[in-house]
Order: sequence, then C-alpha cells, then structure tokens
Amino acid sequence: MKTGFKVGDVMTNKPIMVAPDTTLQQCAKIMNDNHIGSVIIGKQNTISGILSEQDIVRKSVAKGLDIKKTKVDKIMETKLFTVEPDKDIYDAILKMRDLNIRHLPVTKNKKMVGLLTLKDVLKIEPSLFDILVEKINLREEGRKPVNNPTSDEGICELCGEYAHNLFKIDDSLVCKKCKAKF
Repeated sequence: MKTGFKVGDVMTNKPIMVAPDTTLQQCAKIMNDNHIGSVIIGKQNTISGILSEQDIVRKSVAKGLDIKKTKVDKIMETKLFTVEPDKDIYDAILKMRDLNIRHLPVTKNKKMVGLLTLKDVLKIEPSLFDILVEKINLREEGRKPVNNPTSDEGICELCGEYAHNLFKIDDSLVCKKCKAKF
C-alpha cells in the first residue's frame, strides 16, 4: 500500500542535535523546551546515536544515574536504523513497526538529512496508524475495550445512545431498549 508520500516530504528537516558530552539533564531540558521526544547525538551531519525520552527514563533515572553528571553518550542508542528520503512513508512505517522504534534518522549518501517520527507520519497519513497498533503493548490490555468488544457499557450501535449495559445481537452492540426490538 504505497501512499505517494516520500519520507523526504514528511520528515523533520532540522532535527535537534546535541553533542555527545551533553548531560542528560541538559538534554531533557532541550527536549522539554522544544516539545520533542528524541534528539540526535552527533555533530553536523554525522550521527553517533539517538536518545529518546524512554532512554532517559529507563536507562538512567530508573537505574539511579545522576542526570546532572551522566553524559548522553553513556546511554544513547548507537545501533541506528535509517531510511532514505526517496522511500515511500509506507515502507518507513513498516520498518518502524518491525523494529519497534518511533524515530528513524533519514540519510542520503551516509549523511543525515532529517528525522522521521511517528508524529510526522500520522499528521500526513493517519490511516497508517493501524499498521503500528499490533506492536503497541497496553498495560492491562485484556480489560480494555480494544480487546473486549463486548464491554458492558458504551454507545448503542442502533440508537446511538449511551448505555451502561450493552448486548451483542447480530454482531452489533445494542442497549436494552433496542435489544427488545429484536
């Protein structure tokens, strides 16, 4: 399912880059100030790693590292997967799904030219979200409506009214009043 959108058309052209000797606290402030979930670690167009909010939480805060002293190069992800700007975003989203990543550096001739994030893709082609859903892990997934279509409460599919008790009739969830009509 090609979209017709190229990675280069959707990507962030000027991702925030920090030097490897930046402290985690400085990096977190940069991410907060710019409302971003990751930064590229490196200099100019040369990437040495990527650091996400999850990396900061899981690899430093949770382990009790001093974020005022620990440098980003100590916890950054160095195993980088990239995509080229002329690829269709569908191919990029499949790669992100399969690798379970949310940020994909964009390179051309081994030089970084941008960063593709899930936000970038979803703003342009929200229908691609379904491709990612299978990799999303939800806490207490079994009790949530996403996996429990016969939930006790919700919107009746016949009358459109909210009901505390829904009943499954002919593959539809209906309220007590509409159930009586069957």
